[in-house]
Amino acid sequence: MLRISDINYSVEGRPLFEGASATVPTGHKVGLVGRNGTGKTTLFKLIRGELTLDGGEIELPSRARVGGVAQEVPSSSTSLIDTVLEADVERAALLAEADTATDAHRIAEIQTRLSDIDAWSAEGRAASILRGLGFDAAAQARPCSDFSGGWRMRVALAGVLFSQPDLLLLDEPTNYLDLEGALWLESYLARYPHTVMIISHDRGLLNRAVGAILHLEAKKLTLWTGNYDTFARAKAAKLAVQAAEAKKQDQRRAHLQSFVDRFKAKASKARQAQSRVKMLEKMTPISAPEEAKSRAFAFPSPEELSPPIIALDNAAVGYTEQPVLKRLNLRIDQDDRIALLGRNGEGKSTLSKLLADKLKAMDGRMIRSGKLRIGYFAQHQVDELHIDETPLQHVRSLRPDESPAKLRARLAGFGLMADQAETVVARLSGGQKARLSLLLATIDAPHLLILDEPTNHLDMESREALVVALTEYSGAVILVSHDMHLLSLVADRLWLVKDGAVNPYEDDLDSYRKLLLSSDEPQEKPKPAKPQRPSKEALTALRSDVRKCEERIAKIEEMRSKLAKKLADPALYEDGRLGELETWQKKYAEVMEASDRAEALWLTAQEKLERAEG
Repeated sequence: MLRISDINYSVEGRPLFEGASATVPTGHKVGLVGRNGTGKTTLFKLIRGELTLDGGEIELPSRARVGGVAQEVPSSSTSLIDTVLEADVERAALLAEADTATDAHRIAEIQTRLSDIDAWSAEGRAASILRGLGFDAAAQARPCSDFSGGWRMRVALAGVLFSQPDLLLLDEPTNYLDLEGALWLESYLARYPHTVMIISHDRGLLNRAVGAILHLEAKKLTLWTGNYDTFARAKAAKLAVQAAEAKKQDQRRAHLQSFVDRFKAKASKARQAQSRVKMLEKMTPISAPEEAKSRAFAFPSPEELSPPIIALDNAAVGYTEQPVLKRLNLRIDQDDRIALLGRNGEGKSTLSKLLADKLKAMDGRMIRSGKLRIGYFAQHQVDELHIDETPLQHVRSLRPDESPAKLRARLAGFGLMADQAETVVARLSGGQKARLSLLLATIDAPHLLILDEPTNHLDMESREALVVALTEYSGAVILVSHDMHLLSLVADRLWLVKDGAVNPYEDDLDSYRKLLLSSDEPQEKPKPAKPQRPSKEALTALRSDVRKCEERIAKIEEMRSKLAKKLADPALYEDGRLGELETWQKKYAEVMEASDRAEALWLTAQEKLERAEG
C-alpha cells in the first residue's frame, strides 16, 4: 500500500502540495491526472525519494521495489534482449549466487525468490515485451547503439516492465509509442500483477488500463474510483453542484447584506440587522469552480478545390531502388478524414512523406490539384524549432509584412498568449512547442493537413480542443496517432498499411484493436533451417544446460524436503498458528510449481541433447 500523508512541498517558494493525502491500495492501477505544472512528475520524484518533503510522510511497504523508465538507455553494444534481462538486477544477482551457494538454507531462500519472480521464464517474457513494443526477433539481437533515442526509450520501458517492480511509476509512457505499441501497453498494464501509477493524457489508456484516478488540483490529492470517463462525469457533476451552491450562497449573502444596509440605522430593526451581520460573518465562503483556460486551436479555412485533390495510380515509393510501398491506387478528397493504421516499419511515415511531397513516386503516377497546399506536422519537427527564437519571431519569419498585432492574434489562436509569444522556445513546455509547430504547419490554410503523432505533449484539454478544431476544419486530414480517442472522433476512413500495400480497412477501430491484441505470434516467422551436425562446442553447451537443469532440480528437491518436514510438525497445526501454517503451505505450493517448471526445462534440454547426439 502506498500511503501519502499530509505532505507539503514547494519549489522556489511556490507550493505544489499543501496537506495533500491519498492512499493507493496494493495492486491497484491508478492514473495520476492534473493540469500541466501542478506537480505530477514532482510527486513521482517524491515517492522515489529523489526529492525531500517539506512536511508529511510517504510510506511504502518495507523492501518494496519502486521502478520507472530511465531517461534513456545508453547507446551500448549490448543487444536489446540482454539489456532488458539486465534490468532485473535482483534476478541476475540471484542466478549468479545460485551457482556458488553451498548453505542449504540460503539455497532454499534463493530458489523460493527465483520462483517468486518467475526467473525461469525470463528470456521468453523479455522477448514478448520487446515484441509488443515493436521489436521483432532480428531487432532484439541488435545492439542498442543501432537505434535512435526514441527507440531506446522503448527499450527502457521494456526493461522496467520486465523487472516488475512492486510499484510501477510511468510518466507519459505512450509518447514514444505508435498505436500498436500503445494498445499492447494498455493490455499489458491491465494484467500487471502489482501496483501501477501512470501520468498520462491518453484517454484510451486511462479508460482501459486503470481502475482509479488520482486527481491533483489546488495542491491537494483526491482519489476517484473508476476510469477516466467515470472520473470526468463525476467531476463535472461535482463542479456543477459547487457552482450552484456558490451562486445560491451569493444570492443569500446579497439578500442579507441588503437587509443590513437598509435597516442598520433604524432603531427598531437594529437588533435584526446585527443578527444578520453575524450570519454573514459565519458563512463559510463557497468558491465557484475555476473555469478552464481557453485552449482552442484556430485552423485557417482553405478555399474549396475540385475533387480529387490527390490521386495515386499504381504508384510506388521508397528510399532506394527497392520500394517500401507499391501498387498504390488511392484517392483523397477535401472532405476526407483518414487514419493510417499499421505496425511500425510498415510504411505509414513513408506514405505520409509521399503525400506531403517530401518523397517522389518511384513508379506510377501521382496527380495533385494545381492549387493544392499541404500542411505537414511530424513530432520531430518540434525538436527542429529554433530554440533561441521566440514564437513571435518564428511567425514573423513566415509573415514579415503582417503587423505585430496580427502575428500575436495568430499565436493567441493556438493558445500562445502574450507571455509565451515573447519567450524563447528553449523555455517553452513541450505542449507549447507542439502548439507552435501546429501553427507553422497550418499558417498557409492547407487543403490537406498531414499529422504524424500530433498529441504528444498536449494535455487532456488541448487534445479535446484539437478534436474540435479538426472536426470543424474544412480541409482533408491524414492522421497517424497512438491516441485511439482522437482517431475514433476524427477519422471516418481507415487505411491499413501492411505488407508493402495500402488498402481500406473495412472494420472499425475496436475491431482493429481486438485484432492486434488477439495475435501473440511473432511478426516474423523464422525459416526452417537445414539440419546440420552440431559442433563439439554446441554439444558441450547442450550437456551443460542439462547438467544445470539437474542441479536446479536437486536444489529445489532439497528445499521441498525441508518444507515437507516443516509441514509435518504437529505444533504447526495448533490453534493460533493458522496464519503461519498458511504461509508455509503457500511456500510449499510455490516450490512445487518451481519444481514442475524446472522438470519441464530439463525435459526440453534433454530432448535437444538427444536430437543433437542422434
